[in-house]
Amino acid sequence: MTTAGETLDPRRDPNHFPPLAEAIPLGIQHILAMFVSNVTPALLVAGAAGLSTGDEDVVVTLVQASMLFAGIATLGQTHGLGPVGARLPIVQGTSFAFLPMMLPLVAGKGTEGLSILFAGALVGGLFHLSLAPLVKRLRFALPPLVTGIVVLLIGLSLVRVGIQYAAGGVPAMGTPAYGAPLSWSLALVTIAVTLGLRIFAKGLLGTASVLLGLIAGYVVALAIGRVDFGAVGEAAWISTPQVMPFGLQFTFAAVAGFCAMVLVSGIETIGDVSAIAESGAGREATDKELTGAVAADGLGTALAAVFGALPNSSFSQNVGLVAMTGVMSRHVVALGAVFLIICGLVPKIGALIISIPIEVLGGSVIIMFGMVAGAGISMLSSVTWNQRNLLIAALAISVGLGLQLEPEAVAGLPELPRILMTSGVVPAAFLAVTLNLLMPNREGALSSPAH
Repeated sequence: MTTAGETLDPRRDPNHFPPLAEAIPLGIQHILAMFVSNVTPALLVAGAAGLSTGDEDVVVTLVQASMLFAGIATLGQTHGLGPVGARLPIVQGTSFAFLPMMLPLVAGKGTEGLSILFAGALVGGLFHLSLAPLVKRLRFALPPLVTGIVVLLIGLSLVRVGIQYAAGGVPAMGTPAYGAPLSWSLALVTIAVTLGLRIFAKGLLGTASVLLGLIAGYVVALAIGRVDFGAVGEAAWISTPQVMPFGLQFTFAAVAGFCAMVLVSGIETIGDVSAIAESGAGREATDKELTGAVAADGLGTALAAVFGALPNSSFSQNVGLVAMTGVMSRHVVALGAVFLIICGLVPKIGALIISIPIEVLGGSVIIMFGMVAGAGISMLSSVTWNQRNLLIAALAISVGLGLQLEPEAVAGLPELPRILMTSGVVPAAFLAVTLNLLMPNREGALSSPAH
């Protein structure tokens, strides 16, 4: 293993800039790999808030902001600003980690729910930014055992949403009868094409399998008359971001909830940075890189909230893409970020995205949430599974997932602790960190810091 600054292959050097003929396709490949995952949280939050027919302009705003500020946050991560940014090929985007808390927070509240959400996200982002200088001191508490459990629970806590959407989604969004064969047919087309491309295709076709699977489901939905282009025709070609498009309504539950969830997001980012340094550059991540990455997460989330974009974090699937291609260049990812920013300035692209039937989206998110859980399992593969580590994982996963599956078990709690406890992720993260620190490690377990 090499150390920082000793990468031998230029392709494994974050500062290497490949020829544009190679860099541009690689950059677009990164965006294709994360594109659907990036806009999906906006659609899920809009659905939970009860925004449907007549609210297309609001949903378009959410989607556009998601693309635009994912691109801006990615540039901040790849090229940095002072102490902010890891200066590694890390793609930022709207984070699934916050969904278990955001969905109940906005449930049925319309745009008022969005104003509450973004106020909480703004404070949470600033709190996240303030934690960055502490990363060096807290690094010892976040070994692969902890980061793996957290990422695994993020995926597992969301799989129910994927099934619901594939089965017909939220009745308030005007979808067909829940569980209808037609709904599952559209979802299964999406899943089948995605899996087929992922298994048998190579290059860009394989990398963009989730996007192409969604397009296949969309084409089938279009053929049977399930697509409405009304919002596309009404959307403008060019639009600039709006400052606080939904206003800000500060509530204790939202602020405290986001401050708790940024701790989870920070753990996920530390795991991603560690993985990308090891798999892409063949070395451990430095304290400066980890601190910069967490700072970029916080600043990106706070900035996004001001302009109506959901919280962002690093994307694990792009970490895997770096390992697959062997290209560690941060400039490649920056080119992809520019492409994402351009998409974010064209409202017609956002309007086209919200025309996707919810069942087709459900087919995609079933796979995406499963891939998040799979990334957590991959992180846990480096752990020595002795009795101590098995006990920590068993308790964290059982309590976290159990409370998420049976929310009525804590129905007597006030709103904030009830939302956090039933998110699945927060109790699992708390137990994993606490037990890993308190339980003696006498059996040779691999519980080393997440480098």
